[in-house]
Amino acid sequence: MKIIIDAFGGDNAPLEILKGCAEAVKKFGINIILTGNENEIKKTASENEISLENMEIEHCTEVVTMHDTADAVLKSKKDSSMAVGLKLLSEGKGDAFISAGNSGALCMGATLGIRRIKGIKRPAFAPVMPTKKGFFMLMDGGANIECRPEMLYQFALMGSIYMNKVMGVENPRIGLCNVGTEEHKGTELYQTTYEMLKNSNLNFIGNVEGRDLPDGVCDVAVCDGFTGNLILKTYEGVAMVLLNQIKNVFKSSTRGKLAAALTMKELKDFKYRFDYNSYGGAPILGTSRPVFKAHGDSKANTLVNAIKLSVDYVRAKAIDEISAAI
Repeated sequence: MKIIIDAFGGDNAPLEILKGCAEAVKKFGINIILTGNENEIKKTASENEISLENMEIEHCTEVVTMHDTADAVLKSKKDSSMAVGLKLLSEGKGDAFISAGNSGALCMGATLGIRRIKGIKRPAFAPVMPTKKGFFMLMDGGANIECRPEMLYQFALMGSIYMNKVMGVENPRIGLCNVGTEEHKGTELYQTTYEMLKNSNLNFIGNVEGRDLPDGVCDVAVCDGFTGNLILKTYEGVAMVLLNQIKNVFKSSTRGKLAAALTMKELKDFKYRFDYNSYGGAPILGTSRPVFKAHGDSKANTLVNAIKLSVDYVRAKAIDEISAAI
């Protein structure tokens, strides 16, 4: 299997990207194509004693930054590490593409450069979020600000297949994010979507409220991208504040430090469960080839987890499953 990696995407590129790639090659037995400035990649690898074994480099001269517009990958920066990676994927020279770069540019490049699965209205950004019981997928996490009911229905369908085939969830529960659990709640978009999901073959459990998502009320939470992005950013922000506050409590006194020492294993398990780096990133579901968005501040371990997800996605043939279902 060959995974294409944007070597210059994200805040910690290329060093952390190269570290993650080297670890993933050994761990998963895969080959990697790195896209980016060849001289800088080789220099960084040499200075930090990072092996480039089983990696090839596709040289390019530009980088899509977080300040670039979403269409930069298609217009002004066609020789960027992101644009070249997407092009290689579209030509079948790799099995999946991962970038920690500009989310908007990646979504636009994946949608227009890779093409959609036949019948899919819009691809969706699909992050996996932690809960006290495990995890759930948020569909859409920000790719589509304005949606129609049939788009939300397709988000539910794609999310259900991914969670089953890639994440191993049997008969995933689909929840429709809303301002109340009653059937009549929400705008016309959500009321119409509710009827579509209720009459489908999916395991639809009804409307779900934002406060219930951390409790693990559903396996796929469906909403438009505007709502989803607010949920995503709020969720991540609260998790980071909470983890820091807990850390401060234990560091504030000798008694707290002793308590931390006694519960260190449990604390580490708690941090891992609610740390987004544990999930690596999110697929852009609906494209005809696997595209993954890794977190912008990805460290090596984050990228390793993103690569594992992409490998599982390819092996599960989830795209074929989605295509057949549509």
